[in-house]
Amino acid sequence: MFAKRWDTVHVGRDGWLFLTGGSNRVMDQYGRGPRRWWRLRAWARLIEARAVRAARLGIRSVHLIVPEKLSVYDNLTADLPYDPARAATRILARRLLRQPAYLDLLQPFRAARDGAPLYLRTDTHWSVEGCLLAYRELMRALGAVPPADIATRPRFEAERLMDLGEKLPGRPRERVSHLVIQRAAERVHAGPLVAAYEAEGRASELHTGAHVIYRNAVPGIDGRRLVLFGDSYAHFTPIMLTGLLAESFAEVHFVWSSSLDWGYIERVRPDLLVFELAERFLARLPRDDYDVAAARPDLESA
Repeated sequence: MFAKRWDTVHVGRDGWLFLTGGSNRVMDQYGRGPRRWWRLRAWARLIEARAVRAARLGIRSVHLIVPEKLSVYDNLTADLPYDPARAATRILARRLLRQPAYLDLLQPFRAARDGAPLYLRTDTHWSVEGCLLAYRELMRALGAVPPADIATRPRFEAERLMDLGEKLPGRPRERVSHLVIQRAAERVHAGPLVAAYEAEGRASELHTGAHVIYRNAVPGIDGRRLVLFGDSYAHFTPIMLTGLLAESFAEVHFVWSSSLDWGYIERVRPDLLVFELAERFLARLPRDDYDVAAARPDLESA
């Protein structure tokens, strides 16, 4: 492990910002040591065990870990002292090479990094192009075909202060492109947390516990039901991966959680189970004891 306590944000070339510290101590995740080795081994075993359990229920499962910008754009970090070959996504891809339930996004992201930017310059999240690339790779892994027009839907741009930019003294802003994804999919259920936060105009503050269901009755839609456990790279609003999947399948359930709720999965009985997580969150191993039904707002503080 690195002994140094890294700054939260590193300024790279051409104004590119990288998360290096924070609660997940991102730079430490590129280090060595037995604790890191055991944690990634535990993750590999968890993914394998989840795949077996899903298969017993007749469910096809796919895990995708969203690579950190550090893992993809080491060429833009301005000599930051770390080894991108130590990325957790690279190590998991080697460990799970023959496991069809693990989708390696690092290789296609690094192969495409010299084209359109796959991440926002001043944010930890992927750009429209990065999200679309991950979506296409996931659809291939699920044996599904994207709608022909999905990448050409309308876009709009806005200048915004993003999550890494707001941590710097100068608070640099960025012109961000957004894809207007939703066309045929309809949200048919919002969990209590989503309903409460939206009612108070605080939806942007909601994270873990968000639960929504989308249905899509457009002619020719892939008729399978999909359950997605993910984070902000998927999101409960139809602006990222969840939105793309809702336009691609007859029914999509999204739960914002790194821990699975097997009781919920068994009740819904989806055809497809997808797990998405940002690479930095591999710092903690989930217990898979999440309870979707228990995620309710604190009415006194909400």
